[in-house]
Amino acid sequence: MTTDSATPTSAPLDPANPFASRSALPYELPDHAAIRTEHFLPAIRAGMATQRAALDDLAAATDGPDAGLLAAFERSAALLTRAATVFYNQLSADATPDLEAVEEEVAPELSAHRDAIYMDAALHARFRALADRAAADEVVLDDDQAWLLERILRDFRRAGVALDAATQERVRDLNARTTSLMAEFGRKELAGEKAAAVLVTDAAELAGLSADAVEGAAKAATDRGHEGAWLLEMQLPTNQRVVAELDDADVRARVQAASESRGATGDETDTRSTVLEIARLRAQVAQALGYAHWADYVAEIGTAKTGDAVAEMLARLAPAAVANARREAVELAGPDAELRASDWSYVAGRARAERFSLDESALRPYLELGRVVRDGVFRAANLLYGLSFVERPDLVGYHPDVVVFEVFDGPAGEPGQGMGLFLADWYTRATKRGGAWMNNLVDQNHLDGQKPVVVNNLNIVKPPAGRPTLLAWDEVITLFHEFGHALHGLLSDVRYPSQSGTDVPRDFVEYPSQVNEMWAWEPEILRAYAVHHETGEPMPSAWVDTLLATRQWGEGFATTEYLAAALLDQAWHRLAPDEVPADASDVTAFEADALARAGVDFAPVPPRYRTTYFNHVFGGGYAAGYYSYIWAEVLDAETVEWFRENGGLTRENGDRFRAALLSRGGTGDAMGFFADLRGRAPEIGPLLERRGLA
Repeated sequence: MTTDSATPTSAPLDPANPFASRSALPYELPDHAAIRTEHFLPAIRAGMATQRAALDDLAAATDGPDAGLLAAFERSAALLTRAATVFYNQLSADATPDLEAVEEEVAPELSAHRDAIYMDAALHARFRALADRAAADEVVLDDDQAWLLERILRDFRRAGVALDAATQERVRDLNARTTSLMAEFGRKELAGEKAAAVLVTDAAELAGLSADAVEGAAKAATDRGHEGAWLLEMQLPTNQRVVAELDDADVRARVQAASESRGATGDETDTRSTVLEIARLRAQVAQALGYAHWADYVAEIGTAKTGDAVAEMLARLAPAAVANARREAVELAGPDAELRASDWSYVAGRARAERFSLDESALRPYLELGRVVRDGVFRAANLLYGLSFVERPDLVGYHPDVVVFEVFDGPAGEPGQGMGLFLADWYTRATKRGGAWMNNLVDQNHLDGQKPVVVNNLNIVKPPAGRPTLLAWDEVITLFHEFGHALHGLLSDVRYPSQSGTDVPRDFVEYPSQVNEMWAWEPEILRAYAVHHETGEPMPSAWVDTLLATRQWGEGFATTEYLAAALLDQAWHRLAPDEVPADASDVTAFEADALARAGVDFAPVPPRYRTTYFNHVFGGGYAAGYYSYIWAEVLDAETVEWFRENGGLTRENGDRFRAALLSRGGTGDAMGFFADLRGRAPEIGPLLERRGLA
């Protein structure tokens, strides 16, 4: 195998390192009680060295390869996967300076390691030989094996295995630098998010904020050394939840300004230069590999296939979305008034309460976290898929806030029914990045007999000790959404780790999670979890009915802010290298021009993420792929229709959805899986109806 001399070699891993062997804990849950920061770097480096040695042996073999090559390739990554999955989960959920220092050191090494694998001509030749033998009927591959082989060969091609040596070396250098910069962006974004929190010293300025939110702000201030004050902490998106509640327009404006200025402050958290270099490097890599731009490079491995297909869909949706948003603005403020971005959520909330006689803040006492999880999220999973959940206080997570549940495929505790673990990490903290996400700590696979260990992370403000955690309605939807990802991991039933659960195209991965949101609205489920946390009284039926009736309220705003971010992502990643702005001061102008050209430059509705804190794109895996949420929503809206047409919340429907989609992971064509369920290709009509764009 070709070796990158810049990649450090690794000493054999100390057997005492917790990653040296598979965990002996139930379901191979990583031994977080034993894992320390100093274990990660040697384990990751040993994992790279172990994989490289194994693949060197595969590349040097001279026999006619058979399906065993696929198994050996998958198993070569076992140690590296054990260490890296835990490391990156910890880094996103509970980062420390020491962990960030490890990332800074190891990120370019991991990039070089991957390039060394997929640019290795001898290893590629082995897989090419297997494909040739399968085509000649000398080897019989099952469908999942044939699909895996096709994906591996595609990854070799996309990495540049056919490039000349000089171009390969250049691409390696570009990839390593990009990986380092993405890690840098993530660190700066998290620091900027925390630094942007708005400190309030006058209680009168908090008028309108719910009592539990005030208590959470007081705790956040105390935790950061501001005893007797209140800290309004930032969430990742532009639109901050507290803006919808605060009566004081000046405080709302302060929060909005702090949110939108993140990453463009001229201090150590400024991300603009980092953004420009990442965009330029990605454009250079795309061109070196023969693509017009990074958006085409990304779209090829999605269900969209081309960047033009993505652009066409977004262009079709944007004008109608903005027209809806403009109509909403007139309805909220009148034809002659100017509605500021900092006032939209506040005014909309009051208009919604007046029109529908429903106050969002009045819902919170009926939306207690534990009840929503137990009688909402878990109940829906039980009725649909027969799953049961039992808390395991004997098992330790990676942070004291983490709660571990054992998941049973049937009644809890029956022999043979245990199917995996679900780790819930609900609360925000200074060391956690913003947003909500799902991770796997162990990928389900039959190759090595492993069952899934899945994590959900949210950023709910933690109340003072002894106080209940009361949710806003959008947090309830987020709970159901992220658990949809968890179900995709938990219900996986595949042979190879790399095809497990959510290992599907980026523009397909959001589909099952968006489908799971529908059960938050299902009357049978909603009435079970929407119960007053003190009195035990169910949410008044009229409120439930009204809540269901308001589902399209604010869709103009929601769709426009999302599309603005998706179009901004595309704008940055459809550039040639020489088209990327040269100076950090040009970032704001580029963004404004991109939004104007796309027709989504409506000041009262800023993008869900501005460039300088768009972590999905510049710090995570959604570069040129943020469109995937609405692309997947086409499938989601169709599937909601399918459930309704077939009787809704039934075990029969759940089992069908599980068999057709959730269990199959990345073992075949994702759109083929959808067609197996729906009986035809998807249509955009249900999405347009849902979003009020028809």
